[in-house]
Amino acid sequence: MSAPKRVGQHTIQFANPPVIVATASVVGPKEGEGPLGNTFDMVIDDSYFGEETWEKAERKMLEEAVKMVIAKAQLKPRDIDFLLAGDLLNQTISANYAARTLGIPFLGLYGACSTMYEGMALAAILIDGGFAHHVVAACSSHYDTAERQYRFPTEQGVQRPPTAQWTVTGAGAVLMAPAGNGPRITHATIGRVLDVGIKDPNDMGSAMAPAAVDTIVRHFQDTGRGPIDYDLIITGDLGRVGHEIATKLLGEQKYDVSKNYSDCGILIYDHERQDTHAGGSGCACSAVVFAGHLMGKLNEGRYKRILGVGTGALLSTTATQQGESIPGIGHGVVIEKLG
Repeated sequence: MSAPKRVGQHTIQFANPPVIVATASVVGPKEGEGPLGNTFDMVIDDSYFGEETWEKAERKMLEEAVKMVIAKAQLKPRDIDFLLAGDLLNQTISANYAARTLGIPFLGLYGACSTMYEGMALAAILIDGGFAHHVVAACSSHYDTAERQYRFPTEQGVQRPPTAQWTVTGAGAVLMAPAGNGPRITHATIGRVLDVGIKDPNDMGSAMAPAAVDTIVRHFQDTGRGPIDYDLIITGDLGRVGHEIATKLLGEQKYDVSKNYSDCGILIYDHERQDTHAGGSGCACSAVVFAGHLMGKLNEGRYKRILGVGTGALLSTTATQQGESIPGIGHGVVIEKLG
């Protein structure tokens, strides 16, 4: 009988931790001008990326990221067993139409801004379970497409409140395999949907923070670990507002994360210079920060073990217009540089 793959109630421990063989990132001009600009593989010149609409530009970024990560791994699209991808738009049209072009067996995902870490967890499950050899997890977002769908078209110039975040324009992709050189995914803690009653679509950090904290705490309880066991604990896109809430809530449960906890939405933009209010958000926020900045630190040996928690606000325009509150979710993945 094989060794158990569950640790505690909510966490998977992979018997043969899959390897992250390659990553790729494509970002917009604003992201390229930020403090992580030199860590991205491609920075496009304008938000249209040579297309007629922002939606088509987002799809093109996702296609480019997937093609790039496959090429970096010295593989061909026919070598990929599954593409796991998603985005923020209705019917996940960026991922669906990109998959139409790429021709890879496709499983569409929607976890809002947690989609990258959801995809990485599912890819690890497929590989560790022996169901796949090469899997690509990818996602995308775009500032203008997200604003048009969830809040107001940017052409209207609507004033944004201080709690608002800036949806990252970009796409990230991760290619995983059973063996190879690179960091490995050793654990995954699958999130629960929590709703604390936040109804403001311009305050997603407050809506998502409790779900992120719930996943982090359950991960610690399942594994017997704590903040000291990680070089970095990083959430996907809580921004400044959500990061502050998460830090406080973890402290109330006796977990001091003041020395090694950050958020991708804080790292990707220069708060003083770029005027993004509470920071970055969107599917691509955690995807491009991991594919560029964090993967680089892991490969350099600066980080040996990271707990990443992709965070998602599971809202929709229909639910918001009907007065519903915003549920949140957080999926945790441990990435380690073994050996």
